Amino acid sequence: MKSHRHTVSRRTALSAIGSTGLTLGLAPIAANAQSTAVEPPSTITQPSRSFAPDAPPNVYFWDPDVIALDDRFWGLMQPNAPIQRLWTGALWAEGPAWNAQGRYLVWSDIPNNRQMRWLEDDGHVSEFRDPSNNSNGNSFDFQGRQLSCEHLTRRVVRYELDGSVTILADNFEGKGLNSPNDVVAHPDGSYWFTDPPYGGQLYEGAPDAAGGPSNVDGLLNNRLGQPPEIGEAVRELPTATYRIAPDGTVTQVATEDDAPDPNGLCFSPDYRTLYIASTGKGPGDTGPGGMGNMYAFDVNDDGTLSNGRLFSDFMIDGVKCGPDGVRADVAGNLWCSSNAGRNVGYSGVTVWAPDGTLLGRIRIPEICGNVCFGGPKRNRLFMAASQSIYAVYVGTQGAAPA
Repeated sequence: MKSHRHTVSRRTALSAIGSTGLTLGLAPIAANAQSTAVEPPSTITQPSRSFAPDAPPNVYFWDPDVIALDDRFWGLMQPNAPIQRLWTGALWAEGPAWNAQGRYLVWSDIPNNRQMRWLEDDGHVSEFRDPSNNSNGNSFDFQGRQLSCEHLTRRVVRYELDGSVTILADNFEGKGLNSPNDVVAHPDGSYWFTDPPYGGQLYEGAPDAAGGPSNVDGLLNNRLGQPPEIGEAVRELPTATYRIAPDGTVTQVATEDDAPDPNGLCFSPDYRTLYIASTGKGPGDTGPGGMGNMYAFDVNDDGTLSNGRLFSDFMIDGVKCGPDGVRADVAGNLWCSSNAGRNVGYSGVTVWAPDGTLLGRIRIPEICGNVCFGGPKRNRLFMAASQSIYAVYVGTQGAAPA
């Protein structure tokens, strides 16, 4: 992994833009006009800026919370596009996915046991599915069908075009899954998903029945507030990453040793590399759990993985910017959600070149759980962050489907 070597200040970048006029058709900005500019406010200033739809306009040429750490980042962002909060009201927003035909964004509000939908034409937000079985990750396959990972029912499902629901996976070799987290489609018709244990808790699903790994002492009643069919499920498997073949066969492609507590995942645009975020220790884990890293694997023609390696440890300025969700753009850069805990100004999105170089960051005032590209041109980055949904137009396109 290569560390970033270029730190470009906003003022330096603006001066360079002003002197060269390379601003995607915008008028050049005089360098001397920038020399007296006041450093704009950001999420780490007091008082904090407002991201709300009715907030005062952001008049700065580069949004003050778009931070370049490598010159290449300027080409990935849109100079005059502000970061906007589109909606707030979730308990924990996750799994954003863009439906290109319907021109809407869908995401999960896991603790509230619902899926939400934002319509692009008028910004209307409504409940899309309630209950959602504490769904987490969502995506759309190449036929436009929605895929969802359900914590409560410990399964991966597909919503068919006729409105019916197909269970794609709920076990491996006869043992129940933990709580599938994120799922992506491959052009060969297969689906790949991660299975950490985060749904094995009261807040985002249901703990194990008495005696299970996440309820060893049996103090929690796993059936309170749940439908009767929740039963007496207990965790049976280590964390792992799986592939569902077109014929429905489920195989394990990465073990707990390869990528512990796997969370978000995505393919490179050519589908020759799979990236897996490995996050923190979850309920019922007996080992050390993930360390907030990301791993890369070669994807073989037979649907297996090889050459696993660390992509990044996500340490930035001495701060752990733990990845959760991840998506790739058409050039293979990775856009990763950032959970920096209480380190205000480091949560949001980190952007990485395929060689592991950190290109830049997008700061938002909430921990970001997952991201996706959308909009008619697929040039808008949507960020599901704690209680809210944020968006910013960028200068590239996401690799499809979202």
